[in-house]
Amino acid sequence: MTIKLITFDLDDTLWDTAPVIASAETVLQTWLATHAPKLGALDLAGYQALRERVLNGEPQLKHRISALRRRVLFHALNDAGYANAAQMSDDAFEVFIEARHALQVFPRVESTLAQLAHYYDLGVITNGNADVRRVGLGHHFKFMLCAEDIGIAKPDARLFHEALLRGGVAAESTVHVGDHPSDDIAGAQQAGLRAIWFNPGGKRWDGGKAPDAEIGCLSELPMVLKHLG
Repeated sequence: MTIKLITFDLDDTLWDTAPVIASAETVLQTWLATHAPKLGALDLAGYQALRERVLNGEPQLKHRISALRRRVLFHALNDAGYANAAQMSDDAFEVFIEARHALQVFPRVESTLAQLAHYYDLGVITNGNADVRRVGLGHHFKFMLCAEDIGIAKPDARLFHEALLRGGVAAESTVHVGDHPSDDIAGAQQAGLRAIWFNPGGKRWDGGKAPDAEIGCLSELPMVLKHLG
């Protein structure tokens, strides 16, 4: 069947995620040290413990990672004795999310998306909280679907089915591109989509069912799509 819609994962598919998250965490800690000195250092262990505490009380936040981070910050600041913890947690989150978007997309991403948009509708399916509009790529996409929008995360097929509804196409006409063997490849295939594995490191496939295709650079995608179509 003719391909009509291409959906993309974001983190580690359109850009390298680890460096920007590490930088954003540092920016947040610097802000907290200045604006919330009573809090002290909220190290990784402390953050994880508080995160588990929040999830135990509010399990619906498991896949709503922005709301979860806000709540963790609120509880940390509230426990430290700040009466205005709600406003401070909002401010702290905005500092984090701005730094989280100070990223560098992989080479050829912009040009490849522009090329593909002439022939296909493009969409986003992500478990993260990055926004393509904030990194200058939003105009290429028909829709953006985040796990936190509906509280369901990949590889749950319902997230892919929601993307099909937003794209107005059938699964057979859709291809998903992503780096994660389970979340992206298995998840998409189980929902009836075809899946292309983004594998710039040349890793050996050790998942279940093999991807429908594999690319090492996004610039390979147009030719691969023609073959699949």
